[in-house]
Amino acid sequence: MAQTNGAASDHIWRFFSAGGTDQVRLDNAADFLCLEALDKKLWVALSCPVKGLEFDPVTLALIDSDKDGRIRAPEVVAAVKWISVRLKDVSEIRKGLSALPLNSINENCEEGKRVLASARQILVNLGKPGTSTISVEDTMDTARIFAQTKFNGDGIIPADSADDPALQGVIQNIIDCLGGELDRSGKTGITQAGVDQFFAELAAYDGWQKGAEKEAAKIRPLGEGTDAGLQALLGVKTKVDDYFARCRLAAFDERMVTVMNRQESDYLALTTKDLSFTAMEVSGFPLARVAMDKPLPLKEGINPAWADAMAKFQRAVVRPILGEKTSLRIEEWIDLSGRFEAYQVWMATKAGASVEKLGLARVREILAGSLRGKLVELIARDKALESEAGAVSETDQLVHYYRDLYQFLNNFVSFTDFYCRKRKAVFQAGILYLDGRACELCVRVDDMARHGILASLAKTYLAYCDCALRGGSEKMTIAAAFTGGDSDQLLVGRNGVFFDRSGRDWDATIVKIIEHPISIRQAFWSPYKKVAKMIEDQLEKTAAARDKAMQEKAQVGMAATAKGVQDGKATMQQQAFDVGKTVGIFAAIGLALGAIGTAAAAILGAFMGLPMWQKPVALVAIMMLISGPSILIAWLKLRQRNLGPILDANGWAVNGRVKINIPFGGALTTVAKLPVNAERSLDDPYAEKSHTKGWVALVIILLLAAGAAWFVHSASKKPGNTTQQLESAPGAITNAVPAK
Repeated sequence: MAQTNGAASDHIWRFFSAGGTDQVRLDNAADFLCLEALDKKLWVALSCPVKGLEFDPVTLALIDSDKDGRIRAPEVVAAVKWISVRLKDVSEIRKGLSALPLNSINENCEEGKRVLASARQILVNLGKPGTSTISVEDTMDTARIFAQTKFNGDGIIPADSADDPALQGVIQNIIDCLGGELDRSGKTGITQAGVDQFFAELAAYDGWQKGAEKEAAKIRPLGEGTDAGLQALLGVKTKVDDYFARCRLAAFDERMVTVMNRQESDYLALTTKDLSFTAMEVSGFPLARVAMDKPLPLKEGINPAWADAMAKFQRAVVRPILGEKTSLRIEEWIDLSGRFEAYQVWMATKAGASVEKLGLARVREILAGSLRGKLVELIARDKALESEAGAVSETDQLVHYYRDLYQFLNNFVSFTDFYCRKRKAVFQAGILYLDGRACELCVRVDDMARHGILASLAKTYLAYCDCALRGGSEKMTIAAAFTGGDSDQLLVGRNGVFFDRSGRDWDATIVKIIEHPISIRQAFWSPYKKVAKMIEDQLEKTAAARDKAMQEKAQVGMAATAKGVQDGKATMQQQAFDVGKTVGIFAAIGLALGAIGTAAAAILGAFMGLPMWQKPVALVAIMMLISGPSILIAWLKLRQRNLGPILDANGWAVNGRVKINIPFGGALTTVAKLPVNAERSLDDPYAEKSHTKGWVALVIILLLAAGAAWFVHSASKKPGNTTQQLESAPGAITNAVPAK
């Protein structure tokens, strides 16, 4: 029973912290009964769409009471109230069972009694009278529930609802002429509206036919053959009118005779073609030879392309009305055309066309009997059971709520399923496997461009993927949140596999990326990767430039060889010049290396001068100096990572900040790693050859160079040292470089 306002206001709510938001717990009957009193500001969501959720669409449609495609907080409260009245203990919905025990239904109210009686009757109809539970599968099988009943309260009666063969026949006539509607038993039947329309059509058709019967001679000059005669006349009317018009023009001016019969050149053009009697070139010629006031021949002298149509016209129209004739004068033609005008007007006002297929005799047979009253009586008997049939719908709603409502509350009032991870949230479409990772936060997207505008505010790395069902034609788009690993290999065009909640696998391809920090680990190594990338790019540019210069030099050399050596002395001088230039280059390189060595020596000397315990601290400080800004920026953005905009872009109204912090984000995206008890062999037959000796030698050389640089740096601090003497003679080094 519902709680009073006072009891609701005194209720003690319990909350848990998840995603940076306090979320309510729904653990007992009092929590459900007082849900209406819970401040809406404390609900995680206030509305959500019906489509695009991994949830039973039937249950969603039942909660969506106004059928607008969205579920709002008042509708959720109404659903909880509805089920709380019909259950003895509403807290049982926490079990989420698909079968509802009959003894859990509240018999102390009219609603509960009605549902319980309906549930028992359903089980009897299904052949399970002794069963103590009823499931969703039972209540959804309406075809079996009502298969043995003639009347089920939906106001639709199939043909077998009637025992009288005459009634069965007229029901089938209605279905044949107007179509039918699906009965709860799964059969096609008729409704009261269909009966009314059918008899109205019968009356209209009968009245239309009676109008023709009153003036039969005028409307049907050929009786039953009038329609066939009209069609035959219309088939040649244009051509006959054309013939008589040409004859009149010839009578007006005899010079027109030749023109009306087409030019001789037109006939000559036909002689070069393969012709048939139905050729378009022939059919375009006059119907017969044109002359002044000449009657239309009906047998001989007819254009071969129109011979069949004229023969049909003569049989269907001329002979029945005028008798046997070999020609037709213009006055006779006008008379024949006028005889069908009344019939054409009558046909244009046809009524009851949908029942015409029954024939006039059957139409009048149905109208003459009392079948309409009997049909109305049958429909009334069916509707009398509407309340009992409605109880079946209530029972179906109850078992759906009993199984699904608590799960929906944990994805609407709070996001318990999302954060507790015992089962997937209703908005999680499946798992995307890509780049050695499994992304669990994947949502369906209808409009990628529109979704991306709002979803970018989530501060979450999102990869939009076009998915195609393997072995099928179905397609969809998802947005997958990458919350672990790095983004080095996440590129548009990369392929992966997406498994939906039903276990079906889809081919997935990244088509769009919204970039945001993924992890602190990525942020730490980011500066080093950028420097390495910069050095790599610079080396590639330098190598490319050197390669290009060498190719150009080779081309110049080949050209010089082709021309021959012109001046040996000039060549010798150029070579000398090149040698000098080379020496200068090496001297410059030596100076650069000296400067670098001096800087390195200064840094190394300062580092070596530190006490032993300060050296690790100095290394950490250097690394933090390099990676610190990147880590700080990433940390600030990761703290702002929020699920809300991702769902809002799909039509949700998320009420609070549903954060995805660093630990929780790491759980949503798992990175590939070997199992705990896995055995791994390090014997790689294709491993690259070891260059340990070379690396050891290089390290020793670098250490010796660093030691020498440190020694030079230390000696430079003593008075009268060599370095100071060199500094006092600035031209010494310069003079050592050969002039160009």
